Amino acid sequence: MRVTVRHAGRYREIAMALGRHGFGYIAEEIGLTRLFSVPLRWILKSEPESHTLAERIRLVLEELGPTFVKLGQLASTRSDLLPESIIAELVKLQDQVTPFSAREARAILEREFHMPVEELLVEFNEVPLAAASIGQVHQGRLATGEEVAIKIQRPGIFPIIDRDLDILRNLTAIAKKRWGWVGHYQIPQMVEEFSRSIKAELDYTGEGRNMERVSKQFTGSKKIFIPKVYWECTTSKVLTMDFVEGIHLNKASEIKASGIDVKELAATLVDAMLHQIFISGYFHADPHPGNVLVLHDGRLVFIDFGMVGRISSEMKEQLSSLIIALMRRNTEGMTRAILRMGLLDEVEDMNGLRLDLERLRETYYDIPFSQISIGTAINDLFAAAQRHGVVLPADLLLLGKSLLTVEGVLQSLDPDISILDLAEPFGKKLLREKLDARRLGKKLLGEAVEFGESLADLPRQMQRLSSIIGKGKIKTEMDIPGMEELMRKFNQIGNRLSFSIVLLSFSIIMVGVIIGTSMTNSPILLWNIPVIDIGFVIATLMVIWLLYSIFKSGRF
Repeated sequence: MRVTVRHAGRYREIAMALGRHGFGYIAEEIGLTRLFSVPLRWILKSEPESHTLAERIRLVLEELGPTFVKLGQLASTRSDLLPESIIAELVKLQDQVTPFSAREARAILEREFHMPVEELLVEFNEVPLAAASIGQVHQGRLATGEEVAIKIQRPGIFPIIDRDLDILRNLTAIAKKRWGWVGHYQIPQMVEEFSRSIKAELDYTGEGRNMERVSKQFTGSKKIFIPKVYWECTTSKVLTMDFVEGIHLNKASEIKASGIDVKELAATLVDAMLHQIFISGYFHADPHPGNVLVLHDGRLVFIDFGMVGRISSEMKEQLSSLIIALMRRNTEGMTRAILRMGLLDEVEDMNGLRLDLERLRETYYDIPFSQISIGTAINDLFAAAQRHGVVLPADLLLLGKSLLTVEGVLQSLDPDISILDLAEPFGKKLLREKLDARRLGKKLLGEAVEFGESLADLPRQMQRLSSIIGKGKIKTEMDIPGMEELMRKFNQIGNRLSFSIVLLSFSIIMVGVIIGTSMTNSPILLWNIPVIDIGFVIATLMVIWLLYSIFKSGRF
């Protein structure tokens, strides 16, 4: 309630947005309508809703602004949780907004660098090249002559996002108490993951480091270009990089008109993404057409590194094994690769998992490699994992989304290209590296050293365990099949025994009453109180209460 009062106005905006797009029942269910003096339906116009459910979800998020738009964009990566129709709409989310004024942009630059803009830049175009919810980009020129793009964070955006994150956590906690599926689908964890992601995106120095790290992967490349970051003109709120002017990849006709071979360009894009994923393990996680350009000399340019994915060495190896097994239609190989990823260790129905993978194999059995979508195949795999209650790492979900995004871009460049075919050499290379004698030797040596350290530490660990046992602090958890039924039987026996004892006591009291009455021919009194009569009444009430409790428990 403290949070609700502090942000009451924003809660009302959320309730109104939900009500306008047919989700008023959600606002009522989580208690947002209590903020209105009249029912929400009285405030809103009653008009027939012409949009689909997925469209209405997208419209609500767009209406609520940058935090919710970013949340929708993150949710669009969760193909393991959301149906295709909703994913398709979330991908369309746009955060194009009215740009803030040049005066504000100048003020931010002067505040960040403690100098007039004219001393920092010899040229500054006050008309932004692009404007989004978090920041906007201006063109400029440094004193050293380099033409640069300057990304400036929108003023006052941090407290807005911080407030909305506070509200999202509160609403998620309320929803978790009301609907069990919220916890089942890890919605609270998803909100926390989103919170970390968007706060990282608000720090432009992190994006600059991402650019430099990916740039090092393509040092000396004549086909890939990553803009240079100018750190002397970069802070957490300002990012200065090389200015590039190119053609977006979804404009195939313009690319062809410029004399660039689109088929070669498509192969370059696939090779660049696979290199980032399988060789470096650090990849651009949002390669949509707006973030990938082609220069007039045919080079590809990746921009906007706010979202990146990371794949560990072990995960890379298993991904390569998975792709090889998928290409060979080898169900057991696919199962082994998935298990080694460490994602499915707690699956109880392993036969069900194998059956799902077998069905997946049959789905792609007679389809030529050129027609197989590796992005769809991986996301089908993730969906199978979700059906078995598996929680997937966020970076793997980003991988699936990135591959699907690239395949969507390729449709306009070269519909006949197969990522699966192009991925095979990367997979084979990783497998060769995995089986390399020198690498295996280093791995065995590392494991031997680790084993030796563990062995040397064993006496100390045993001493610690002995101390814990001696203090009685050790805890043991047991899971015995049929324990619940056994405990129910014990309860029945205990209740019957109690019932028998009470009946025996009641019988003794009755005998005492009868004998006492027969010997004295008058009521037995203690301080003028008929003790036996009162005891009889109390015993009778106890028997009735006990019988009622036992029968009510259903364990008689």
